[in-house]
Amino acid sequence: MKSFSLRLLVISILFGSISCEQPKTEWTRIFNGKNLDNWEMFVDYSTRNLEDSAKTISPEDLFSVVEQEGTPAIRISGEINASLATRESFKNYHLQMEFKWGDKVYTKRNSGLLYHSYGPFGPGLGAWMSGHELQLWTGNLGDSYRMGETWCEIPVTQKDSTTFVYVKDGDRMAFGNDEVSKIARKITDNEKPIGEWNTVDLYCLDDVSVHVVNGKTVLVNYKSGKYENGNIEPLTAGKIQFQSEGGELYIRSVKVRDITEIPAQVL
Repeated sequence: MKSFSLRLLVISILFGSISCEQPKTEWTRIFNGKNLDNWEMFVDYSTRNLEDSAKTISPEDLFSVVEQEGTPAIRISGEINASLATRESFKNYHLQMEFKWGDKVYTKRNSGLLYHSYGPFGPGLGAWMSGHELQLWTGNLGDSYRMGETWCEIPVTQKDSTTFVYVKDGDRMAFGNDEVSKIARKITDNEKPIGEWNTVDLYCLDDVSVHVVNGKTVLVNYKSGKYENGNIEPLTAGKIQFQSEGGELYIRSVKVRDITEIPAQVL
C-alpha cells in the first residue's frame, strides 16, 4: 500500500511540474522579409564634407530589401551615416539577428545595433538617437558604446589609459559622457570571417543587457541609464536602430521575443 501511494505521489509531482512549466514566448520578426514599412529612416547630410553627389543619396538608396543566397535581407549600403529605426519600442526582450558584411567599403566595415534608443535623431554623432550600442564594427563585434545621452556600469579590467575590457567578476566602472570612457571592449573575439553570417543575441531585462556573439557571451551592461536634467535616470526600453556607417552590410533576420529572466548560462 505504501509503494502504491508513493507512486501516486511521484506521478502527481511530475504532472504538477509539467503543468506549471511556462511555454516559451513566440518570436516576432521585426524584419518581415518583404519591405521596411515598419521602420523609419534618417540620413545625416551635415557632419561630413560630402561631395555634391553624396547629397543626392536617398534613404532608400541606403536601406533596401534584396535577396542574399536565396533569402530576403536588409541591405545597408554604408555610403554615408544614417539610421534605420523601428517605429516600435521594446522592453524585456531577447533579440536575435543574423548579418554579414558585403564587398563595398567606403571608410571601414562599421555599423552598430543600437537599443533602448529614444528621442530625436541626432544626439548620437549627428545621425542617431541616443541609445546603447552593441558594436558590429568588424574586429570589435560585441563592444559596448554609449551613443548620445546614455550611461551604464560594466565590470572591466583596465588595459591602458583608454582601454577597458569586460571581465565577468571585475569591478564595475561607469561609462558615459561624463565618465572616463564611453566604450568597453568585449572579453573575447568570436566574430566569423568577412563574408560569413554572424548571429548576435541581445538580452535586455530591466536595467541589464547582455551581448552574445555566435553563442558566446562577450559583455554585460548593468544599471542602464540616461542623462536627464542633470541626473542619471533609468533607461530600460526603447527602439532598435541599425547604422549605415562606412561599409555594406546585410541583415537576413531580426526577431524578438519577450523574456522574464536572462538564462543563467548566458550570464
